[in-house]
Amino acid sequence: MPKRLIPSAEGYAEPDTDGFLHAPAAARNAEAIRNLLKSHASSPGHALELASGTGQHVVEFARALPHLHWQPSEVDEKRAAAIDARVARADLPNLSKVCRVDATAPGWGKENTGKTLVLLVNLLHLVSDEEAKVLIAEAALALEQGGLFVIYGPFKRAGKLTSEGDADFHAMLQAQDSAVGYKDDTWIVDLLQSAGLELVDTVEMPANNLALIARHP
Repeated sequence: MPKRLIPSAEGYAEPDTDGFLHAPAAARNAEAIRNLLKSHASSPGHALELASGTGQHVVEFARALPHLHWQPSEVDEKRAAAIDARVARADLPNLSKVCRVDATAPGWGKENTGKTLVLLVNLLHLVSDEEAKVLIAEAALALEQGGLFVIYGPFKRAGKLTSEGDADFHAMLQAQDSAVGYKDDTWIVDLLQSAGLELVDTVEMPANNLALIARHP
């Protein structure tokens, strides 16, 4: 059976007035994530965004954090083309064209080493437990010593869904695919630690989201 395609972490996207793909979810959370990164990712170096989707985030973050050279990644051809279109229009010296990375496949971490920052936004609830395990283990391999892995998204808290909206969304995801759905925050922390990373901060974010920040020791 062929490996299933990772869904877009940005949810529904459509062409905007300029012809680029636009995801309303990415527009809504960009400021909060940008401020989080400006507070925590102060070291210069190379940043890898996993599953970059429409490219909205990576362009904004490259503008806001010029001390990092940003590398978007994507596995879907249509979304990769959308990212490259945004990258070309932005014309930023610290922003590369997209690279093809399947974040849930083994091996990409060793092929993308030396990263100061690896960023994952709104994807863990869209993949299976086994895919989440692979993703976190590979992200740890991609980080340089002292590098940060930042995960943003919705989570169960200590095994519980904490809002009606989260419960409804989780149920909808599992109705579509029983293998996916909200992950427990404590389970993700355990996976980070098993991968050799140290949890340095847990940040409550808007709309009941959570950011988990781990460091390669």
